[in-house]
Amino acid sequence: MRLSPVTRRRLAAFRAHKRGFWSFWIFLLLFGASLPAEFIANDKPIVMSYKGQLYFPVLIMYPETTFGGDFETEADYKDPYIARKIMADGWMVMPPLPYDYQTINFAISNAPSPPSAENLLGVDDQGRDVLARLIYGFRLSVLFALTLTILSSAIGILAGAVQGYFGGWIDLSLQRFIEIWHGLPMLFMLIILASFVEPNFWWLLGLLLLFSWTDLVGVVRAEFLRARNLDYVRAARALGVRERTIMLRHVLPNALVAALTFLPFNLTAAVTTLTSLDFLGFGLPPGSPSLGELLAQGKTNPTYPWLGITGFVVLAVLLVLMIFIGEAVRDALNPYKGRRAGVPVPLKGGAA
Repeated sequence: MRLSPVTRRRLAAFRAHKRGFWSFWIFLLLFGASLPAEFIANDKPIVMSYKGQLYFPVLIMYPETTFGGDFETEADYKDPYIARKIMADGWMVMPPLPYDYQTINFAISNAPSPPSAENLLGVDDQGRDVLARLIYGFRLSVLFALTLTILSSAIGILAGAVQGYFGGWIDLSLQRFIEIWHGLPMLFMLIILASFVEPNFWWLLGLLLLFSWTDLVGVVRAEFLRARNLDYVRAARALGVRERTIMLRHVLPNALVAALTFLPFNLTAAVTTLTSLDFLGFGLPPGSPSLGELLAQGKTNPTYPWLGITGFVVLAVLLVLMIFIGEAVRDALNPYKGRRAGVPVPLKGGAA
C-alpha cells in the first residue's frame, strides 16, 4: 500500500526523533517479552511427557492423580514426590525462571532475602521471587494502562465531537458538567470508592474510567468548533450529507491528529495512577503482581533496599520510555517538524 506524502512525512519525523524512535522499539521489546510471562516465569512445566503422552501444564490444569498422586487437586510440579513420579516415566521442560508471581520459595527461611543465584533479584517479604513479580507486574501495568487509555479516549473523543460540532446548549451543558466533574479530587474519590469493595482488574478499570475520559474532550471540542464552519463542512451540509457522516468522515480525522499527541502521556498517567493506588493499598487485590505493591514493600522494609530499588527502576524505565515516545509522536504530528526529517511539508492540508 502506497503511503500518502503526509503519512510519509510523519513517519520520517518520528524516525528523526532518535530518542523517541529507539524508546518505541525498546518498549515494544520489553512489552513483547512480558506478554508470554507464563512461559518465562512459572512453577509449571511448559510441556512434559508422562507414560508416552504429552501434557501442557502451563495452559491446562491437571490433577495430581494424572501423574500417580493421591489427590484430585492441581498437581504441584515442584513437589519432589510428584516430580520423581513424572521423571520416572517421562520428562519435563520448565520455564527459564521456575517461579510465577505467587510461588513461595519455602526453601528460604528468612524473607525478604537478598539476590542470589536462584532468585536473581531476591524474594519479597512473603518469599515470592521478585523478578517473576516484576515480569508479571510490567505486563499488568501496561495492559491496564492501554485498556484504560483506549476506552477513556474513545469516550472523550465522542463527547468532544458532540460538543464542538453541535455547539449551542449542548456544548454549554456538557462543558459545565465536565468542569464540575473534572474538578473532583480523583484520587480521593477513588480511595473512597475502593474502600467499599475489593477492586479487581475490571472494577478498578471502571472506577478510573469514570474520571479519566475528560482529558481529551477539550482538545477534540476545539478542533470541531474550528472545523464546523469551514467551507468544506458547509458544502457537505448543502449537499445533504448526513451530520454523522460529516462528523466521522470529514471532521474527526483532523481532530484525531491533535488527540493522538496526548495518548502516550495519558498512558503514562494511567500507569502512574495504578501504581499510586497499589502503593496506598487501594488498588488491585492483595497478591496481585504490582509495581506499586513492590514499592510499598520497599517502604515497609527499608533494611532490604533491593525491593524498593528494583520496583522504582522498572517503573522509572517504563515511564521514561513512554514520555520519550510521546515526544516523538508529538513531533511527528507537527506539520513543521517534517523539515527536520528532510521531507517536504505540504502547503495545504498539513494537519490533515
